[in-house]
Amino acid sequence: MCIAIPGRVTEVNGDMANVDFNGNQVKVNIGLVEPAVGQYVLVHAGCAIEVMEKDKAQEIIDLFADIEELEGLQ
Repeated sequence: MCIAIPGRVTEVNGDMANVDFNGNQVKVNIGLVEPAVGQYVLVHAGCAIEVMEKDKAQEIIDLFADIEELEGLQ
């Protein structure tokens, strides 16, 4: 199973962008979407596949944090 993860765009340079994933800066291909700095994108396999509203992105980020917390309890 593959998942896509939301991150915040911090810099755009042509078809590439720096995206912040909880403090980790990653270069992402944005050739399929047109995000602006500050917007959130859903990223799968190094490619942004959707521009997201901040509240939807935060909801997913919070769910992943909950899962990580539960993993730590086992």
